[in-house]
Amino acid sequence: MTGHLTKRESEIGSESWDIIIRPSGKTGVGLTAAWKYRELIWMFFKRDFTTFYKQTVLGPVWYLIQPTLTAITYYIVFGKIANLSTDGISPLIFYMSGTIIWNYFSACLTNNSETFSKNSNLFGKVYFPRLVVPLAVAMSSLVAFFIQFTLLLTISFVLWLSQDGIEINFRFVLATPLILLYVATLGVGAGLAISALTVRYRDLVYAVGFVAQLWMYATPVVYSYSQIPERYQWFYHLNPMTTPVQLFRWALFNASPLPLSVCLANVTATLVIMIGGLILFARAEATAMDTV
Repeated sequence: MTGHLTKRESEIGSESWDIIIRPSGKTGVGLTAAWKYRELIWMFFKRDFTTFYKQTVLGPVWYLIQPTLTAITYYIVFGKIANLSTDGISPLIFYMSGTIIWNYFSACLTNNSETFSKNSNLFGKVYFPRLVVPLAVAMSSLVAFFIQFTLLLTISFVLWLSQDGIEINFRFVLATPLILLYVATLGVGAGLAISALTVRYRDLVYAVGFVAQLWMYATPVVYSYSQIPERYQWFYHLNPMTTPVQLFRWALFNASPLPLSVCLANVTATLVIMIGGLILFARAEATAMDTV
């Protein structure tokens, strides 16, 4: 009997494992581990993309309907009734450009705010870096952005060909990837922080949509930055979504550029949110399955 156990122990000891999970007192943000699982990120991306279109009637057309109806509504309410200035940009594309940038940020934020609770069954069965899921969400949300961005460009070129006074600047080709990277960093970082907090405080989930809506109206989405009174502009130094919305319009339609101080303050705030989100997420990852 003893000999049998000794042989079995020697067999177990001779096995080689790809990953050995050991407790650690250190808290890492997991970016290196997530990169090693980049193929899994791609698999989750395809899963999210397929799940969205499954059993839908119109499929990707919903991505076109939403920003179009939203832009028309904003045009009626804020353009016609409130008579807010759009800095000389055609109202339809002014509102649509702000909407699609905000939509991408909102998707990264809200879809990642319940990472642990929504994926608890999966997390409890198999090991992989949990950061893989939020990164896949940011990638899948890009699909909606590019569909809506194509619609925006199409409308813009039609207006340009009709000599509607619209001016298109092709620097957006270089600026758009950088703006998207910025928005993804901010949205994922904020989403990671919220998902880490909701492990202990479940009611925060109900506040995410409400806070996101308030955040949108505190961002120059339905109004231009030039319309903000000088005494309130300090607030937009603290709001990191000011920069991508205004820069997107500047890159496409030569809207009013932002002061450098606003851009630097917004970039700093975004980096702080991302680093803080990574740290909170990594700490919550260790005990999340015991709490959720």
